[in-house]
Amino acid sequence: MHADELDIGEELVRRLVDTQHPQWRGEPLARVANWGTDNALYRLGDGLVVRLPRRPHNVGGLEKELTWLPRLAPALSVPVPAPVASGVPGDGFPLPWAVFRWLDGTPALEAAVDYHRLAQGLAGLVQQLQALPLPERRPTGSRGVPLAERDDDVRARIPQLAGDVDTAAVTAVWEHALAAPVWDGPPVWMHGDLMPTNLLVRDGGLAGVVDWGTCTTGDPACEALLAWMTLDAGSRRTFRELLGLDDATWARARGWALSCAVMALPYYRDTYPLLANVARRTFGEVLPDDLE
Repeated sequence: MHADELDIGEELVRRLVDTQHPQWRGEPLARVANWGTDNALYRLGDGLVVRLPRRPHNVGGLEKELTWLPRLAPALSVPVPAPVASGVPGDGFPLPWAVFRWLDGTPALEAAVDYHRLAQGLAGLVQQLQALPLPERRPTGSRGVPLAERDDDVRARIPQLAGDVDTAAVTAVWEHALAAPVWDGPPVWMHGDLMPTNLLVRDGGLAGVVDWGTCTTGDPACEALLAWMTLDAGSRRTFRELLGLDDATWARARGWALSCAVMALPYYRDTYPLLANVARRTFGEVLPDDLE
């Protein structure tokens, strides 16, 4: 998936677990079918999952989760991963790693989704996050920043979309988002990546949210990227109404969704078709939207 990713096979993970956490030596270990883009995942027994950064670049995200998830989880009504143990470099693996509780639920891309219920669950999660006080030393990251900071990268990637989408339409939506008034309020907590690959579903609704390595604070419009990356037209309206998002925030949110799809499709077109298809679906939701 990445040119610089590490080779993380089952034998390596077995050695790491057995050496550093011998209490789980007898537990079965099995690769999770759909790996994340940042971490290799191995289920450990029935109730645990081992997560190992695929690249040195991804260590910061794992450290964020270990630091912030225990503090965020008590304030959230939606289950999130709970860190159980951490690991250090060893046995040929050069990076820190960790063990988390396994969350039950069906990955959103494999589930029968009730989009209205999902929109309600996601709106509730966003409201809970945004109501949390900011810590004195708040986390930062690439999400939640002014859209203008992404302009050069997005424009450089748009020509690579030729043959997949209407690049002129993509440029028009992007420029409309850039023209929206910037966020001048206080930063808020956000997950930063509420796309379907990070959501678990049960009975059609939200059952859990994983992969908090992008969690940060900033412009709340970024969190609403889910309205196009995860929801459909009807549930998108529900989500907006529940959060009371104004036109400027909505325009920036559409820009966030578009920018994520622009960056993902060329990068994952051949290496991770699942995520490339999420990007294609996002274009299908974003581009028909009325820009007025």
